[in-house]
Amino acid sequence: MIAIRPYRVEDRPAMFEVCVKTADAGQDATGLFAEDDLWGLIFAVPYVERHPDLAWVVEAGDGRVVGYIVATDDTDAFEQWFRDEWWPRFADRFPRPVTPQTREEKIVEYAYAREPGREPNTAEYPAHLHIDLLPETQGQGLGRRLIDTLLAELRSRGVRGLHLGMDPANIGAAKFYERLGMQQLPTEPGSLAFGIRL
Repeated sequence: MIAIRPYRVEDRPAMFEVCVKTADAGQDATGLFAEDDLWGLIFAVPYVERHPDLAWVVEAGDGRVVGYIVATDDTDAFEQWFRDEWWPRFADRFPRPVTPQTREEKIVEYAYAREPGREPNTAEYPAHLHIDLLPETQGQGLGRRLIDTLLAELRSRGVRGLHLGMDPANIGAAKFYERLGMQQLPTEPGSLAFGIRL
């Protein structure tokens, strides 16, 4: 029986695994970078470090974590923490590229460039999320249940809106967000963003 439950510290290794297995526009990114953990260190694990109370996982009947949703209720505060406290821990492991050329170098540069005020939609949509589900779990309504769980918590905190960014190549995800009533938001070329008012 598949269940949704709050994140626990022992789920951290699974966050890395699910993240890399869905990182390439929803497909498996294992082996694309020198270290598979890079994906999780940017897009999943910092959220459960700072906001374990805004993280839920999908647990399969055999106990495996096969999906998750992570979020922050204050993007600018999160980005400041990411820049000042989280990412400096990995500077030796992932040096800043001088002129990013490869996909991996561009992802590393993205991590270094994160800062408060960079995301144009935070005034109206201060929260943001990342959600990933392994293919075996998709099409069962779990994504909607995860987002509904998060939105209920954000509403209880008085958060006025939520946004997310995504790879435009992940067409299925874009259709999913539209079905949830999210609106497309202005964003940088080569990216796609959605938002919903709470």
